[in-house]
Amino acid sequence: MTLPQTGIFALGTQAHTYLELELLDPHAAAALVSAVANLSQPRTTMGGVNLVTGFRPELWAAVAPGRMPPGLRSFTEPVEGIEGFSMPATQRDVVIWIAGGSHDVVFDAAIDSIAALSDLAGLAEEILGWTYHRDLDLTGFIDGTENDSLLVAPQNVLVPEGFPGAGGSVLLLQKWVHEALAWSRLSREQQERAMGRTKTDSTELEDKPASSHVARTDQEEFGTIFRRNTPYGWVREHGTVFVGFAAEQRPLAAMLDSMAGVTGVRDDLTRYATPLTGSYYFVPSSDDLLSFATRVD
Repeated sequence: MTLPQTGIFALGTQAHTYLELELLDPHAAAALVSAVANLSQPRTTMGGVNLVTGFRPELWAAVAPGRMPPGLRSFTEPVEGIEGFSMPATQRDVVIWIAGGSHDVVFDAAIDSIAALSDLAGLAEEILGWTYHRDLDLTGFIDGTENDSLLVAPQNVLVPEGFPGAGGSVLLLQKWVHEALAWSRLSREQQERAMGRTKTDSTELEDKPASSHVARTDQEEFGTIFRRNTPYGWVREHGTVFVGFAAEQRPLAAMLDSMAGVTGVRDDLTRYATPLTGSYYFVPSSDDLLSFATRVD
């Protein structure tokens, strides 16, 4: 059995850092993949953190042909919705997601990772994530309600055995800033109708509007997505880091089109949150990634 990167499913971590990097020399893609693979070795990754790494689809395909789902493409064009709403494309070459029990060990691992890759890739985006009242997002609603259990999720969001890229997963990473003042002015009933579920126990509304967030992101319609979202930011600016994994790109792309109103009405939640970044990455299996490692610890 091909082993995935286990950090995808490592729930319960309190501190998160998302690093997006750009390749400095387009001819050094293979060297970059090897350097990233070396980060997975025990001496380079600080104790107590989970490390998940992914690559721009075209970069990974060039270095590891035949080890990625066919048709996977970068986020190079914005998703243009209705009413002037747009989701930006800010595709980078590499993502490193570090998660741990406290910010200090995550910080140390991030510093080490950036230093180890500095000759090959430059830091383009850094996002600090954290948990909010265990499982709430900054709207006050429970996040990840529709996630499958950990017994089922790997079967649904990893590329199946026997297919190119087996054990890997497609990652959509976006940073959304909240319009906190506008959201706070809504009554609880208005917030629940915009979300499509109750605030206290996350029960789906029987009469939820077609424009509610739940209706526009229905996994029964688009396919399974495993969400590992976290809040980010500070008092002046804060929001959600969307971290979604799927076995193929289709569910993720279809969800974005639905939210933007490309295929119907616009998601009400997009009136209170604005996407600032957007990238797709392929997260290869641990086996495929470590086949490029050059260090032996």
